[in-house]
Amino acid sequence: MSSRTSRLASLTSAVLLGCSAAPPPEPSSTGAAAAPAPTPAPLTPSPPAGLKAPAARKVPHEVKLVNGKTLIDDYAWLKNKGAPEVLDHLKAENAYTDAMTAHLAPLRDKLYQEMLGYVVEDDVDVPFRDGAWLYYSRVEKGKQYPIHFRKPVKGGDAAKEETLLDLNDLAKDQQYVGIGLFETSDDGNVLAYGLDTTGFRQYVLQFKDLRTGKLLPERIERVTSAVFAKDNRTVFYVVEDPTTKRAHRLYRHALGTDPAKDTLLHEEADARFGVYLTRSMSRALIFVSISSWMTSEVRFLRADKPAGPMVTIAPREQGHDYSADHRGQELLIVTDSPATPGGPKSMNSRLVTAPLDRPDRASWKEVIPPREGVMLEKVEAFAGFTVATEREAGVRHLRFFPGKSLAMAASHRVALPEAAYSLWNRPDFAFDTRTYRFGYESPVTPQTIYEYDPAAKKLDINKREQIPGGFDPARYEVKRVFATAKDGVKVPITLAARKGVTADGKNPVLLWGYGSYGHPLFPSFSSMRLTLLDRGVIFAIAHLRGGGDLGEAWHEDGRMMKKMNTFTDFIAAAEALTAQGWADPKRLVIEGRSAGGLLMGAVINMRPDLFAGVVSEVPFVDVINTMLDETLPATVSEFEEWGNPKKPDELSYILRYSPYENITAKAYPPVLVRTSYNDSQVMYWEPAKYVAKLRAMRTDPNPVLLKILLDPAGHGGMSGRYDRLRDTAFTYAWALERLGVK
Repeated sequence: MSSRTSRLASLTSAVLLGCSAAPPPEPSSTGAAAAPAPTPAPLTPSPPAGLKAPAARKVPHEVKLVNGKTLIDDYAWLKNKGAPEVLDHLKAENAYTDAMTAHLAPLRDKLYQEMLGYVVEDDVDVPFRDGAWLYYSRVEKGKQYPIHFRKPVKGGDAAKEETLLDLNDLAKDQQYVGIGLFETSDDGNVLAYGLDTTGFRQYVLQFKDLRTGKLLPERIERVTSAVFAKDNRTVFYVVEDPTTKRAHRLYRHALGTDPAKDTLLHEEADARFGVYLTRSMSRALIFVSISSWMTSEVRFLRADKPAGPMVTIAPREQGHDYSADHRGQELLIVTDSPATPGGPKSMNSRLVTAPLDRPDRASWKEVIPPREGVMLEKVEAFAGFTVATEREAGVRHLRFFPGKSLAMAASHRVALPEAAYSLWNRPDFAFDTRTYRFGYESPVTPQTIYEYDPAAKKLDINKREQIPGGFDPARYEVKRVFATAKDGVKVPITLAARKGVTADGKNPVLLWGYGSYGHPLFPSFSSMRLTLLDRGVIFAIAHLRGGGDLGEAWHEDGRMMKKMNTFTDFIAAAEALTAQGWADPKRLVIEGRSAGGLLMGAVINMRPDLFAGVVSEVPFVDVINTMLDETLPATVSEFEEWGNPKKPDELSYILRYSPYENITAKAYPPVLVRTSYNDSQVMYWEPAKYVAKLRAMRTDPNPVLLKILLDPAGHGGMSGRYDRLRDTAFTYAWALERLGVK
């Protein structure tokens, strides 16, 4: 429920979650199929004659630990960002990777053309109404970025459109363009947007007068969120610390005035907490959410009284997480507080209401109790109905309440066409709407925008993404299998493949994993992934503890002092895929991003023999050193996810799995590590140090490659849509070679 800044990956590779069926019974020994005969491992080409991998020099650096021991970090010097010797080393890594993968250029080009063939290059988004305007975006062939437009509601299709912001114009002199917040004033006259041109996710807030098309003079640095008040002149915004990137200061600004004179309304002193702004669905309230990973505090002020006081709903209490929406004279609050005073935490959350003028916990009235197996994620209140987003058995559902009633007996879930899908809310509708719009996709269904009328129980499609290039969903299928973890827990695994795939022990498999921050992996569609499936690769996702796939308890069972469950779950998943015949044991490649890169590093330290190759993207692999440095982004806030290495027991546990510290002299599979020089979530030096140490320690000839984007790029890679296709083609070509597939 909280708004959190983290090393959470932008999970663009694919996210799938299977159906909600229960785990199958264990097969009997008499009915089990014979183990498939191993196939030869794919050959790794010899490096070009005379080519040697970069060898980073060793400069021992002592790291004193709270337990009295000392770690020696030979590659700490790589943290000196901007130093000529560091840049020279990183350029040498890129040159080595380019030389080692030059033979894959034809395959990369082929993959890129196939991916491009699955893309509609001229496309327009579904418009949404805000006041007197319809807003939408469009992409045009040959252009890297979308263009944002609007047109008057009155006038229909013939109404003249206005260009709000053309990101291609902004990118003419930039190699990277990222847009953060994008908000218009209530009267539609001013656009506020955050612009990042480095990839470091530090946004400059700018204002554009939509009547004249000119930018207002004020520019405000490092803004993470902002909202307009109803007077169309007052703007509330939050800035982040320039070093730690923690969103910590809330200001009030009047358009046309000097930002240096803005009023500071709140400065958050607790380094675990960040501040985030939103408007209620009713647009009547401005919510100030102050949250850590486990605790939140929500304040509000009236949007029509921007100089008025902020009211706290419930003061923060460690471990209490809640969020709120508003309608009329009532607040709707999703909370994990105990249902009875002094009782256990409500792991699946519940809904309470409170009078707007008495929001304290003493006034809370429970209307939806916590339910076993059903996680209440959020509630949205509209004038004529209420929507609750629920998660059950790893599948997200929408529950609708008619009118202003919140009675469960009168509610219903919307019926959706598939058992496995991804569903997300689209906050692009008016408070007085009669219909609810949401996004939907599945492993075989491209992104679809639905509009649901809860009164008529009617579901309509606004738009379904068109996939050219002969795409036929009937050619593919999704399966769900299970692995048994070390402690007997059933770990779901989702398989996406060409229809008719069998468990014959011969399939190449790309196994993806994450398992952190309570982030659930729902089933998604990826046109880029079709290039793998069409080549006979099974794309698999292990839904590990530490993620949120099966609710908050699933997260709790894979964080802090239970983090090892994430890694052993993944190993169990890999073993199950081969034991059940879904994967050729010599053709299993694994992939993870960010905290998923930590997963990659941990599992190949533990079981390097299981994998034919590893793709580790923007990997969080230097856990001890990073979590000891409280000046780095996200470190203090993530003590509640990983632990604090300044505490002896938590240090001892982290040392059991931290990838960088656990590299030893043994054989490892081929590894491709990818990162960005301007990554703000996982600093570039983590993967650079990791590659240097892994290459120096391993006892085999398998290559370790580092591909670093030195030009502006961020945690999610490049910003242009064509650039991202080429980037993915590079990674897929390397993985396909490891899989023995062309």
